[in-house]
Amino acid sequence: MSEPRQHLVFVTGHLARPRLEAVAAALPRERYDWTILDAGVKVAALMTEEILRRRLTIPQGATRIVLPGRCRADLDALSLHFGVPVERGPDEIVDLPAHLGLAGRRPDLSRHSLRIFAEIVDAPRLDPEATLRRALDLARRGADVIDIGGLPDTPFPHLESTVRLLKAEGLRVSVDSFSPDELRRGAAAGADFLLSLNEDTVDLAFETDAVPILVPTRPDDLPSLLRAAERLDAAGRPFMADAILEPIHFGFVDSIVRYAEVRRLMPEVEMLMGTGNLTELTEADSLGMTASLLGMCSELSIRNVLVVQVSHHTRRTIEEHDAARRVMHAAKADGALPKGYGRALLGLHDRRPFVQTPEEIAGQADQVRDANYRIAVAEDGIHVFNRAVHVVETDALAFFPRLAVESDGGHAFYLGAELAKAEIAWRLGKRYVQDEPLDWGCSADRPAEDSTRFKEAGHTLRARAREA
Repeated sequence: MSEPRQHLVFVTGHLARPRLEAVAAALPRERYDWTILDAGVKVAALMTEEILRRRLTIPQGATRIVLPGRCRADLDALSLHFGVPVERGPDEIVDLPAHLGLAGRRPDLSRHSLRIFAEIVDAPRLDPEATLRRALDLARRGADVIDIGGLPDTPFPHLESTVRLLKAEGLRVSVDSFSPDELRRGAAAGADFLLSLNEDTVDLAFETDAVPILVPTRPDDLPSLLRAAERLDAAGRPFMADAILEPIHFGFVDSIVRYAEVRRLMPEVEMLMGTGNLTELTEADSLGMTASLLGMCSELSIRNVLVVQVSHHTRRTIEEHDAARRVMHAAKADGALPKGYGRALLGLHDRRPFVQTPEEIAGQADQVRDANYRIAVAEDGIHVFNRAVHVVETDALAFFPRLAVESDGGHAFYLGAELAKAEIAWRLGKRYVQDEPLDWGCSADRPAEDSTRFKEAGHTLRARAREA
């Protein structure tokens, strides 16, 4: 049975109406009727809940009211007032079809099937309280298990107290050491997992309830891993198998083949992959490598990863793994490529960076009747316009002689900051929105935002208010 036809009411401001009309006209008529209501303001950011209540008359038969993404209003209160469900649409009009589900259904990234072990590599040198602080931060960022790493030839007398302290805080804990004695002590203190045992040390698995991660005696000795796994499997003991990911030029491709071979020979076994030998030992942005590795994990049904964050260039590796596991889970569930599942894995470049053409920006500029500068970015560069000028450049500093702000330090400072941001967006191919931070995906936290309230005045406006 086909879905009932909907009557959508799109609310907009003066400047965006032509673009909204063009996008709405392309919506499938067999699914949607639509009405556009102008709220009587220039841009969505100026809409208030009171303005919408007073100025909008909703046509009879409307089934949904779609507000601009940057409109600050209480959706529940407006839904009650108009008697029609009110929702917040996308920030950019070009994304409206995707918002309506015409580019496929909206992805559900709330689920995943991968457990992240996050290693604290220098735990022997930290007191238990310092380790706990770091562990809680890793858990906040997405880690499921805190891996307490031992160091060769470094005493760890406070291992037991560290494990117990983390467990008391409700954290799951693994102990990671080459020393069987440290593994035994960690297990006795309550560790949930032991990294790592091999064919020579596998007997330790029978002394504890902690789940061991098995590795080859040497990275290229896959048969030794299989023998250790078969022994625990025959005894009905839980374990994970790790074929050991090797660095590039030191066995990387062969190690990927080993993971595939373990999965072929043991289709039901739980597996773990340590990703640090690639992300830490390759001087390249780690986000793309992480996405690729977790794509391999998804294909091979590897449901555990050990993550290390030591180098500065991997400072967001937990967040990257968390984002990638959600995207890969959703794509696998859909039987789809990992495309169209949000922007979390797009750190430097956006898939559709320029939401307006130069011609559309020119049309918008023709409608401006005030002196306030608007900034937009298109394929041809950075556009700055008000009622008097429309300047296009690719260098932020090139605008200064054209904008007549020499005597207004606050305004010049604001424009300088915004234009620098716009230049970064243009050069990298990222979306730019005036007065909004650039979206770096999972590579940086986005400021918390209350979508029911207007933003506070910026630094330059606050400075002017103090001077007044």
